[in-house]
Amino acid sequence: MPLTLAVIGEENIIKRIGGNAEVRAHLQNLGFVPGAVVTVVSSIAGNLIVNVKNARIAVSKEMASKIMI
Repeated sequence: MPLTLAVIGEENIIKRIGGNAEVRAHLQNLGFVPGAVVTVVSSIAGNLIVNVKNARIAVSKEMASKIMI
């Protein structure tokens, strides 16, 4: 399921990253790699703030929909 459907505060494991090569490379540079643990901190209008690799990152709804957990 996409990261946009994750429960706030629950740890999830990233299964795969979708999108074109440029989007995948950008997300991997931010720490979104398969096997990484990601936790949704908050959701505002579909946009997410997540913890990944001990960093808080804001992710748009479109980007979050490409991250499968």
